[in-house]
Amino acid sequence: MSDPRSTTPPAKHYAVTHTDAEWRTLLTPEQYAVLRGHGTERPGSCALLYEKRPGAFACAGCGQRLFASTTKFESGTGWPSFDTPIADAVDTTDDNSFGMQRTEVNCSRCGSHLGHVFPDGPPPSGLRYCMNGVAMNFVPD
Repeated sequence: MSDPRSTTPPAKHYAVTHTDAEWRTLLTPEQYAVLRGHGTERPGSCALLYEKRPGAFACAGCGQRLFASTTKFESGTGWPSFDTPIADAVDTTDDNSFGMQRTEVNCSRCGSHLGHVFPDGPPPSGLRYCMNGVAMNFVPD
């Protein structure tokens, strides 16, 4: 039984789970560093930054569709950016690492780290989901 005075939220259980060894087998070293280690790829280093075909961007960890290509925009940051995720595809958590206050974006199906969301995007949401390209795969229509 949990302590009713605890302020720590219960751990989320994800539909897709793997051991650390399994994640290392399933992902490339760069994907593992980002998705499981909360890393960040170098800006401008991913081909998905330039992807413009109709389709969807899916989690490289579990294949869940995260963003429709129609929500992608050029932010000038060096990372693929979107204004709105597919409904219920992502979760957010507070990220206070590196002396900054940011909002981390994770896949709602496997918990993998995708990037961060900022309040400086275009309409309609006014948000900029700044995603690591290596954390996603493109699925054409």
